[in-house]
Amino acid sequence: MIAVARLLIGTSGWVYPPWRGTFYPRGLVQRRELEHLAAQLGSVEINGSFYSLQTPERYRQWAAQTPPDFAFAVKGSRFITHMKRLRDVTVPLANFLASGVLALGGKLGPLLWQLPANFPFEPDVLAEFFALLPRTTGEAAELAARHDERLRGRALTETDADRPLRHALEPRHPGFATPEAVALLREHGIALVAADTAGTWPQLEDVTADFAYVRLHGAEELYTSGYTAEALDRWASLVLAWHRGESPTTPHTTAPPLPPSPPRDVHVYFDNDIKAHAPFDARALMQRCGVAK
Repeated sequence: MIAVARLLIGTSGWVYPPWRGTFYPRGLVQRRELEHLAAQLGSVEINGSFYSLQTPERYRQWAAQTPPDFAFAVKGSRFITHMKRLRDVTVPLANFLASGVLALGGKLGPLLWQLPANFPFEPDVLAEFFALLPRTTGEAAELAARHDERLRGRALTETDADRPLRHALEPRHPGFATPEAVALLREHGIALVAADTAGTWPQLEDVTADFAYVRLHGAEELYTSGYTAEALDRWASLVLAWHRGESPTTPHTTAPPLPPSPPRDVHVYFDNDIKAHAPFDARALMQRCGVAK
């Protein structure tokens, strides 16, 4: 069976008090918020995994609260990206993978690695990290088995099936806006995140993998402002081009485009959550892209 390229649009996280009474109906209990979101959107980023190791039971609960076609992107541990800065991270990566990520089963989407703004383009460090990343859930289970004593008694080191595992990188240093950085990500098949950050960090739109990953943090004010109809039209046009397998040249690309490819998966997540714009902007983009839910 040939896999159909998917266009998955959602939000970065789902537990936000300002959404209650706006996106979430008044009186909806918190434990049912993910269920409510998953009925309207196609995907969500798990961002609690960035701050601390979760548990297999928590991942199982999240998977159980969502429909069969739902997908989770999982944000990688900041201990790996911000504290260890990608160096000497075999055991921390094993701990992260053993914490329950594989319990998502077929709903597991890409792993997102967000770098701090003071992390420059360091090709040797990045290449070593990229080589360590598992590319299947089977490889992830093998690496998870190398966890340390902190995960003893609560580790998940098995997968129900061997599936491809993808990775996306969100750099925030201007040193990544170069053909050399794009070439390194293409060499390792890592998606370069197209992040709109209200001008706070570089916006990078080169296609570097067999899928695309977009994070929309706010057009005018970081994490706060919503997206106008014109802005959503622009993002819809770009997302659909990537979905068709194109690699359009934009003011935010730095390397020659890739040749046309078969249709590719595209993941889009709105992170302008402070004033509850994210879920509504996600729905509006879904409509523009013809994604039914």
